[in-house]
Amino acid sequence: MPGPRRDRPAVLLLLGALLAADLYFHLWPRARRELAPSAPSCPCRLRSAPSAAPPPPPPPPPARAASSSSSSSASSSPLRRLFAHPLYRAAAPPGPAEPLLGAREALRYYRRKAARWNRRHKLYRQELNLTASAALLPLRPEASWLQFHLGISRDGLYPRSSPAVSRLLRDMHDFATISADYSQDEKALLGACDCSQIVKPSGVHLKLVLRFQDFGKAMFKPMRQKREEETPEDFFYFVDFQRHNAEIAAFHLDRILDFRRVPPTVGRLINITKEILEVTRNEVLQSVFFVSPASNVCFFAKCPYMCKTEYAVCGNPHLLEGSLSAFLPSLNLAPRLSIPNPWIRSYSFDGKEEFGRHSHDEISILAPLSQCCVIKRTTLLRLQLLAEPEYQLSAVMRESLLQDPLAPVLTEPHLLALDRRLQLILKAVRKCIDTHGEAKVVANDTRQPEAPASDRVKLST
Repeated sequence: MPGPRRDRPAVLLLLGALLAADLYFHLWPRARRELAPSAPSCPCRLRSAPSAAPPPPPPPPPARAASSSSSSSASSSPLRRLFAHPLYRAAAPPGPAEPLLGAREALRYYRRKAARWNRRHKLYRQELNLTASAALLPLRPEASWLQFHLGISRDGLYPRSSPAVSRLLRDMHDFATISADYSQDEKALLGACDCSQIVKPSGVHLKLVLRFQDFGKAMFKPMRQKREEETPEDFFYFVDFQRHNAEIAAFHLDRILDFRRVPPTVGRLINITKEILEVTRNEVLQSVFFVSPASNVCFFAKCPYMCKTEYAVCGNPHLLEGSLSAFLPSLNLAPRLSIPNPWIRSYSFDGKEEFGRHSHDEISILAPLSQCCVIKRTTLLRLQLLAEPEYQLSAVMRESLLQDPLAPVLTEPHLLALDRRLQLILKAVRKCIDTHGEAKVVANDTRQPEAPASDRVKLST
């Protein structure tokens, strides 16, 4: 007779581990949701969740010319001095603002989406035999994310002074999550959507779509590297992990440069068990959660390559910081032209990757400027202004980033590198002007009156 198989204990241990994982991540959360009382309707109780970080400080109030205290605080604040400069108070171009969305059409569209979400959520609860009634998700016209969508125009994603953006940043940080799912990139890798309609995913970048209690959505990018960790020298800058703090810094830098083309982004500590695992209905996303040997809850992306437990992100044990970027209106509601970047194949033109190494300046990123030798006059004037000691870019960014809940967002060497790289940009512009002449290089994009002589920035500086 054959003897007992020696691999049976290992098989039993493996089955026991799988059963324990299934109980912990699937059966126990469902039973707890079923037995728990209905969620409170008071938004204040939802905002006081223990996983939330302290709310960001309120934006500084507008300065009053008649108040001596206001003027003294403005003189000590590089950020206030910058936004009070005539270059940042110039009137909008003549003509209508041309908003991207019509208010009535947008409200009808989002009401249909909210009603569809409520129906699907009700069916999902019925499938799980959850008897506790769940409150319907309302659509509030005054919601900050909706006001942000209605404020988008051809001049920028938001006006210079937009209370909706300040409220949106606070809401993305404070509001409870009601659902979590993969982004379209990961769904394309799984064959769940048309890959031709999205940017080709790399497999290195892990991101999730979170929906909040006010029906707003944000893209969550978790922390994968600490702020002081630099990209290894042997890595190409375009294959580095996306850094969550770089997403936050990109929003603040874009606002300081007055482009206003980067969606509002804020940092937040997320409880990945309560705010992602327990609210997602995506079984694939549920399956990639596990507990590490250090007893931390982790998850990873699901894709053909670079998506294994070795590349997972982990909480401590449940809390994980990351960036939340507000969603733009759907293409179904606001069709828009997508213009491919002609340099994307050769230079991977993405400034956020520069926050990976403060000691190295990637000169190839300046290829569009050095090859085309064209820059808007207002852009050049603002760059020159930020090179002045009174409006130094590093000082303005340092103050602006202190408003984020995850401050400090950038390390001091990265902030100082901004001043060095700004000089490289201005040097490239001067070289273009010396070669082709100012008339061909500097495009006059405004007919607004000049600033006072004391505040004027000359092109020759």
